[in-house]
Amino acid sequence: MTHEVIISGGTLVDGTGDEARRADVAIDNGRISRVGDLEGEQAGQTIDATDKIVTPGFVDLHTHLDAQIAWDPEMRPSSYHGVTTALIGNCGVSFAPVSAGKSEYLAKLMEAVEDIAADAIIDGLPWNWESFGEYLDTVQSLKPTLNVVGLAGHSAIRFEAMGDKACDKDVQADEQELARIVDLVKASVAEGAVGFSTSRFLGHRVPDGRLTPGTWADPHETEAIQRAVVDAGGRGGLFQVAPDMQTRYEVERAMFERGAEIGCQVLFSGGTGGDGDGGVSRWQEFFQRNNEAGNRITGICHTRPSGSFFGLAQQSFLRTPAWIELMKLPTISDRVDAMRDPSTRENLISEAKEAGGFGPTARILHPMGMGEYPDYDLDRKGSLQQLADASGKDPVDIYVERLLESEGRELWNLWAFGGALENQWKYMQLPYVIPMLGDAGAHVGQFTDADSPTFLLSELTRDRGVFSLPEAVHRITGKSAEVLGLKERGCIREGWHADVNVIDYEALGSCHPEYVNDFPHNGGRLVVKGRGYDATLVAGQVVIQGGEYTGHRPGQVIREFQRG
Repeated sequence: MTHEVIISGGTLVDGTGDEARRADVAIDNGRISRVGDLEGEQAGQTIDATDKIVTPGFVDLHTHLDAQIAWDPEMRPSSYHGVTTALIGNCGVSFAPVSAGKSEYLAKLMEAVEDIAADAIIDGLPWNWESFGEYLDTVQSLKPTLNVVGLAGHSAIRFEAMGDKACDKDVQADEQELARIVDLVKASVAEGAVGFSTSRFLGHRVPDGRLTPGTWADPHETEAIQRAVVDAGGRGGLFQVAPDMQTRYEVERAMFERGAEIGCQVLFSGGTGGDGDGGVSRWQEFFQRNNEAGNRITGICHTRPSGSFFGLAQQSFLRTPAWIELMKLPTISDRVDAMRDPSTRENLISEAKEAGGFGPTARILHPMGMGEYPDYDLDRKGSLQQLADASGKDPVDIYVERLLESEGRELWNLWAFGGALENQWKYMQLPYVIPMLGDAGAHVGQFTDADSPTFLLSELTRDRGVFSLPEAVHRITGKSAEVLGLKERGCIREGWHADVNVIDYEALGSCHPEYVNDFPHNGGRLVVKGRGYDATLVAGQVVIQGGEYTGHRPGQVIREFQRG
């Protein structure tokens, strides 16, 4: 028998959590047709996976690629890291539903929350839709490289129903407005949304400084939305939350529990702190109690310390007049040239010191080095403060010296999230947590976590043993697919969709983030590539091989889900 593709000689890590085994994989008509010993069978294309691992494609449950697909259908950087299915529309930010004349508001909202210029969004998208289903039709017409699953966002829906007052803290939807919100949620889910997303995070603001629509929605509204998700799509429809765990911890947990009781699959972004166990034991009890009762609640988290990259790319951290003027120069090389001037450099340093320098932030700011690959300092030996203490210098001096030595290319990683490493690792090991929060398409010039699956499998699994390889792969494939209710995806199984990775596991790792200007209107962003991905296949077609795109764009907008 002749197959379209055979992946031969690989070690299969199939996405179920079972132990790895030697097996070949045959693919025909976009599906996995055979798994086993295929010696002697022929194929139009053979991929040699000897000494490599073969896994399902990764499912990223948190991206903001909603606009970017229009001008970057390859969906970078996610596609550099083995992702074959991306969930968009997270954190309440989606571009549908939207009636005529309101698109600019949603574009400016995305700019304020996710750092993508509004003019790029307005000019980069065709805006030929009003309903959520029409938006999904447009995404499919763009021929994305990866599969796409969409969430209907609270900001779009609440603004559609309530107008400008949707952001006001002390204003709740009246009965007529709430009915409109519910109708829009039901229609969006019926038209193919996997569910609904909302942000209650106090850092997500609209251009005028107010918090995004939905931040202050009361339990009457959120419960009505949760019921609408289930009524329209069945039990297991997604209710995604970027929560406020600082000031409304108990309120948020009650919202999760109520949604799960109603029948939603609740998905929220979380993590740990540095005090004690960082809340791990509390979350363990919460997850276990709810899920064992049949109420589905899942957390996702950062795989590595994250929060912001500083340097000379887009953010300098230091904000004195001299630094502000420096960052106005058009390129990194221009900024380095300016810093080489002794008087300019002295002015930058003296102003920064007079303004207090880095203060306590120096303890959680870590340089990524200029070696062949980035150093994320997981042994915690090289923060800016530690480097300054070791040299007897001020952190400002160290910062400037290293920027000059690296010709402005070195980035400094702010450990704002996930920096309590042992606590974070224990949290991500909980059975109902998925250690992957790629956030691709968001905060594009500030930082990138799109290499989450690469970091998980290399630094945490291979190098530090936080997970076994089968369990790590299971979390970001089979388990993630189950959360979304994907049909016949997330595992290497005969008859299932052929979304597959072939990986040189020993070589797997993240590259240095690079700042590029490839958005509309020459907009800038950070892109991080991966190494070790021999091939990524979507629907049986190789879309990226050895880090290079093949031109195939077989991604599908997925609109039907397994529901209870």
